[in-house]
Amino acid sequence: MSICPFLVALLAVLPVLSLADVAVPNTPAGHAFGAWLDAFNSTDRASKEAFIKTYGPWIDPDDSGKWRAETGGYDLLEVYSNDKTNVFFRVKARTNTGEEIGRLRVSETEPVAVEGLITWRIPVGTTLDAVPLDAKARPRLVERVAEAFDSSYVYPEIGKKMAAALRQHEKHGEYRSIRYSIDLARKLTKDLQEISHDKHAEVRFSFFVRPTESAADRSEAESQRLAANNCGFEKAEHLRPNIGYVKFDEVADTANCAPTASAAMNFVAGSDALILDLRDNRGGDGGIVAFVASYLFDQRTHLEDMVDRAGNPTQETWTLPDVPGKKFLGKPVFVLTSKRTFSAAEALSYSLKNLKRATVIGETTLGGAHPIEIKPIDNHFSAAVPFGRSISPITKTNWEGTGVEPDVKTAADQALDVALKLAEEEISKKRPNPY
Repeated sequence: MSICPFLVALLAVLPVLSLADVAVPNTPAGHAFGAWLDAFNSTDRASKEAFIKTYGPWIDPDDSGKWRAETGGYDLLEVYSNDKTNVFFRVKARTNTGEEIGRLRVSETEPVAVEGLITWRIPVGTTLDAVPLDAKARPRLVERVAEAFDSSYVYPEIGKKMAAALRQHEKHGEYRSIRYSIDLARKLTKDLQEISHDKHAEVRFSFFVRPTESAADRSEAESQRLAANNCGFEKAEHLRPNIGYVKFDEVADTANCAPTASAAMNFVAGSDALILDLRDNRGGDGGIVAFVASYLFDQRTHLEDMVDRAGNPTQETWTLPDVPGKKFLGKPVFVLTSKRTFSAAEALSYSLKNLKRATVIGETTLGGAHPIEIKPIDNHFSAAVPFGRSISPITKTNWEGTGVEPDVKTAADQALDVALKLAEEEISKKRPNPY
């Protein structure tokens, strides 16, 4: 793969050390990166735990193990760096040969600790491009982001305040010292959210420049992605004593994913109780929310309204009167949530709770009730601008900024056990007394 050096305008000449056939900076970040890659590629859990103890106590060894299982480890292809606290790198996954770029960031002070570690899959057909942050490009970018929120944010007055804040920060030179485009995107996001308290308001940065695609090509690519991901449905199981369990981690569109959702719901249709696990669900298109909810109501039921920037109702969401297969009626439903549950996954939790159709168990959700429109800023930056808001026909409000409060509060990792216990209790109430 031919790659343009995406930090070309910022690279500094640093001492290097050898890691296999690739040279990495002989810096605190380089040493941490080399230690991480060795530990990550090792099958020895003790080596991973030693790295975590030394560099990153916040890293979950189980999550790291899943990451390792998915990739089979990494072969290092290239390393870029421009300072002592950052390493940008390119690797190839051993199981699927997919290439990824990543960033490891360490603290500026001793003892050196890893403060950030992330990789991005390089999409097929894309290129990595240089993204300099120069004195002319930066203010133009900030102004375009400000204009996007000023013109389109769901609450016009707040949109004006958000735009004014960005312009003021730029005028005072507060973005001048930011060296990486990805860090500028995060700082702009932080500044926008400080004004709006809206977790959907975001500035996004991509290292990748995609070729021009037709709508048909984009639709086909999305269909392929969802198919490869089973539309986000991770598990559909029967747990004792006859409790259905469905875990899905994405709210996808019905055009692609209705058959998958239907298969999962029909698999558990004969259960005496149902658990829907949304603890790792960060939302998505939203169409599957109404489709899944339709299996839980006998009659057509009003779930939510969407209201536009002017306050006018733009869309009503109702359950479907008919769905493929058998509905799950007259039996208890439990929804598991965590502080990671977000957006459309919160919509399902919120509707089922307020309609008294499910008991929500776990942690208060993240709190994002505004749909977004993605507005391109340039080849690398885009703005996620919330343009509307959800309104419950029951509460006449939504969960924006507050999250969905569970009926039964417990740590996310204990929510399934609590749900199973409550489900067993409900099932036992309906069993005939043998005496």
